Amino acid sequence: MGRASLGRIAPELRPAVDPRELRPRIVHFGLGAFHRAHQAVYTEHASARSGEPWGIVAVAPRSARVVAAMRAQDCLYSVTERRPDGPATRVVGSVVEALAMGPDAGRVDALLASPEVTVLTLTITEKGHHRRPGTGELDTRAPEIAADLAARETGDLTTVVGRIAAGLAARMRSGGAPVTVVSCDNMAANGAALATVVRGFVEASSWPDRRAVLDWMAASVAFPSTVVDRIVPATTDTDRHAAHAALGVRDAVPVVGEPYRQWVLEDSFAGPRPPWERDGALFVPDVVPYQLTKLRLLNGAHSALAYLGAAAGRTTVAGVLATDWGERLVRALCSEVGPTLPAGGPDPAAYAGDLVERFRNPAMRHLLQQIGSDGSLKIPERWFDALRAARSRTPVLELALAAWANATRSGEDGGQLFGTTDPAAAALADCWQGTTTRHDTVRRLLQVLGAVDLAEDDTLVSGVAARLPALRAGHIDF
Repeated sequence: MGRASLGRIAPELRPAVDPRELRPRIVHFGLGAFHRAHQAVYTEHASARSGEPWGIVAVAPRSARVVAAMRAQDCLYSVTERRPDGPATRVVGSVVEALAMGPDAGRVDALLASPEVTVLTLTITEKGHHRRPGTGELDTRAPEIAADLAARETGDLTTVVGRIAAGLAARMRSGGAPVTVVSCDNMAANGAALATVVRGFVEASSWPDRRAVLDWMAASVAFPSTVVDRIVPATTDTDRHAAHAALGVRDAVPVVGEPYRQWVLEDSFAGPRPPWERDGALFVPDVVPYQLTKLRLLNGAHSALAYLGAAAGRTTVAGVLATDWGERLVRALCSEVGPTLPAGGPDPAAYAGDLVERFRNPAMRHLLQQIGSDGSLKIPERWFDALRAARSRTPVLELALAAWANATRSGEDGGQLFGTTDPAAAALADCWQGTTTRHDTVRRLLQVLGAVDLAEDDTLVSGVAARLPALRAGHIDF
């Protein structure tokens, strides 16, 4: 794969734009599969449909391997959509340069200061933000952050937060062109979260002009919140062989994803941006309704399918949708939870229809064991606020909660019953020991998750406990 080999690829599978006509106008931190299957695709289509030369410089914070592989292919790579009727592969050309954050620090710094670059995007995961638990502030005691704050040269910076903060400071000192920093990580209020840690780094720095940098950021740097959605599983050798067969050339860094993708952005930019809306992105005044819809409907349904499907002996999401109750469960959950969502987001019934189509796709082998792991961290966000808001009208969520409770029991190997993992697994398993009633067990499980108010709701606890015997026998009474 490379520019020289594009002529050997069928025209309909080539990039939608000529990479040679693009200019580096976006810097993206996090050269992973999700970015290449999501933001890079939106950017390529936006450039192709507008004629504007929006090229991406992708920066890998750590992985030199993927940088070398991308460079060897002139930053071209393929995206394969796993469609129900068969895979569809094509080459993407919106990434024009690949950099390693440390070794290429000089080039990264120059780009961050350049007025030609007006958008920074990030996919660095929640862990990469180095937030202090409970407050969301920058954890200046984290070893990586402390080392960056003590660094004398920008080439010594190892965190993306430190690199962006230093880059913004350099930008102010070299003219101060406005710039927008767009978090694409799967976090609630991701824009505000990122702004907090970047500002926190500047405040904690020893830079003599740090107050001026903060004042300039307040006037010239925007941190819009976003919602991103596309299932992008890990690439397998089978996927690599399929891409080779489809293209006729070898691709060392292919990515795969489901056909569906979504990008919702807060319409709050400080300067020029790609017209991503030409490829279906939504620009809205407030992303919260979309965030909660994804969290409570998509993620909430995923967790419900994981635990109920495991109880019924299924292994994948598509396998659950093949039952006579899978689709009904998804639609009923969305109907039950929909009234708890704020106005201004997607229609819950239409969203449920999209979920059914996505979940039913047999080409996406999404494992229930993976979705069901770390339930103690996931379900409080996905289910508990909806339970609190709905109050006593939640039979589907009660069934899902019972299925989760059932899955916290210990299996024969000492782990969780269906092979899931959880940082609270031991504490959850203890809830099944020494209790006299199912009611007491459910109460204790909710207390372990910090939901004291729900544990004191006798109606909820009794409803959950009553469903446990059928689930233990593998019956889904829905």
